[in-house]
Amino acid sequence: MLETSHPPTFYVPRSDARVELLSMSEGRRRSVCEWKGVATHWTLQGTAGHPPVPGAAWSYEEPRPGYEAIAGHIAFYPELVEGCTVDGEPVRAQAGGFYGGWITDEVTGPFKGEPAPWAGDRASPRIRRFRGRQEAGP
Repeated sequence: MLETSHPPTFYVPRSDARVELLSMSEGRRRSVCEWKGVATHWTLQGTAGHPPVPGAAWSYEEPRPGYEAIAGHIAFYPELVEGCTVDGEPVRAQAGGFYGGWITDEVTGPFKGEPAPWAGDRASPRIRRFRGRQEAGP
């Protein structure tokens, strides 16, 4: 799905995802998109050597009219999983830690979530969550 000022967000059909590794996120605040509706957030279950990742994915189980095509599909935050690719190209995450856009070489910005060019040194460091721990990003 392509939204204004965003790189594309890929909503994956459940039949193409390892849904047995997902569970509804406990205690995750509810989020609402004014266009798509109420989002359900998912935790990626931990496996050997990898801790659980709360909020690694989201879905719209009952999207608002006009967005029925994404019902039952799951979108993943690329910065919270080990890797995402589009046609073999590694995806870069949309800045800001809130939006879930997937950036490839074919997609150009500026995108929502990026620091304003005029902010210079006043721009806050980007904070990212990766595998459940906080890391300061560039």
